[in-house]
Amino acid sequence: MFRKLFPFLLMACALTAAHAQPQAAYPAKPIRMIVPFPPGGGTDILSRLVANKLTEVSKWTVIPDNRGGAGGTIGIAEAARAAPTGYEMVMGQKDNMVVAPWLYKNLSYDPIKDLVAVAHVAYTPVVIVTGVNSRFKTLADVVTAAKATPDQITYGSPGNGTTIHLAGEIFNTAAKIKLRHIPYKGSNPAMMDVLAGNVDLMVSSLPSAIGQIKAGKLRVLAVTSAKRSTSLPDAPTVAELGYKDFDVSTWYGLFMPAGTPKEIVNTVNAEVNKLLATPDMKAAIHAQGAELLTMTPEQFSALLKTDYQKWKGIVQASGATIE
Repeated sequence: MFRKLFPFLLMACALTAAHAQPQAAYPAKPIRMIVPFPPGGGTDILSRLVANKLTEVSKWTVIPDNRGGAGGTIGIAEAARAAPTGYEMVMGQKDNMVVAPWLYKNLSYDPIKDLVAVAHVAYTPVVIVTGVNSRFKTLADVVTAAKATPDQITYGSPGNGTTIHLAGEIFNTAAKIKLRHIPYKGSNPAMMDVLAGNVDLMVSSLPSAIGQIKAGKLRVLAVTSAKRSTSLPDAPTVAELGYKDFDVSTWYGLFMPAGTPKEIVNTVNAEVNKLLATPDMKAAIHAQGAELLTMTPEQFSALLKTDYQKWKGIVQASGATIE
């Protein structure tokens, strides 16, 4: 009888021992951070700041992985499909989390259902810039020229379906003009073309443009946020220039696949928020033209849901759509 029971006793002991073993502390292996835009743009810059500082200060191994294309939606879709183990996350932003769902007819992910908000990192105004040798000295110059030659003045953006793209379309409506949108696969190629004079203007996140602004190669015509940027205090807002209530800005934050354990979400949130509170990180992000704003996962989730509904109306009013 004992001989028959012996294998079962061994199995029970093994299961009990396995259950008694403490789980490995998170993270027990490298974490991949998907960056849904090519190298060189604002999302890439902020992603690498966070990844490098987590690796340096927290002793985690966080590896940025650029998966650009389609206004950031390719990288977000890849994160949404990933296993919810805590070892895949993505730096999302307003563009691909709350604007794209109302622009793309066949988006493969639902940002509310397929992803979980982990940590808000920063927000930034959008800027309207031109080359330093451009004929446009002010935003009024652009409006005058656009009214004289509709659909001839061009503006580049990081891609269709981004907040930045929509900022240009919203300005078209506000100013009653028609600027021609030229979408690029990320901020860097758009930047190269505005510097070369191949496009007249660029609408950009501030982190993507601030290096060239500080270098004296770009002229800022306006910022699109409700308030002036602390990084560019002399740059007027679009609202100040006569377009009342004009307010477009973007935010950046970390997301993980839906189903990721709550304990892991809270651990990453606490570590990122602790990192963002350090003087070095504050200075580094501010130097990129962004503003820090920490949140709990619940607060960030609430922001996501609020903006998701808000931008439905904005996109529909603009008439923009992407097949």
